[in-house]
Amino acid sequence: MKLSTRSRYGTRMMLDLAQHYEDGPVQIGDIAKRQDISVKYLEQLIIPLKKADYVTSVRGPKGGHMLARDPEEITVGDIVEVLEGGIDLTNCIEDPDICDRSEACLTRDVWKTATKAMYGELNSVNLSDMIKKNKKAKRPQRGKKSAKR
Repeated sequence: MKLSTRSRYGTRMMLDLAQHYEDGPVQIGDIAKRQDISVKYLEQLIIPLKKADYVTSVRGPKGGHMLARDPEEITVGDIVEVLEGGIDLTNCIEDPDICDRSEACLTRDVWKTATKAMYGELNSVNLSDMIKKNKKAKRPQRGKKSAKR
């Protein structure tokens, strides 16, 4: 299974908002430039995130978007859930009635366990964790010179 660009780009947008959480509203055009994602696509992604109360907007010349919650309270799983409408590996995980074989299916438990593991991992990482991890990765180690680009 692959996550769609909705989840990947939506997570990047939410991380951008988290990085600027203390700065107040962020204009979508600024996010688009920093993340190299079109404004139109970000505008589509932000709508369901606003409806789910993960993002709030401020109107006016100094307006923009910002996280409606602390970055520690928003997980990657939350974002994926909103933008994908769920991430079950098969449709019968959430709704066994859609398949006549659900009761006797030998593979359904495997898909159910794999889905649960994936949700567990995505829900174990919040936006704040990702920012902290990125900052640690960017710090040069003592005694080593940082590579020039």
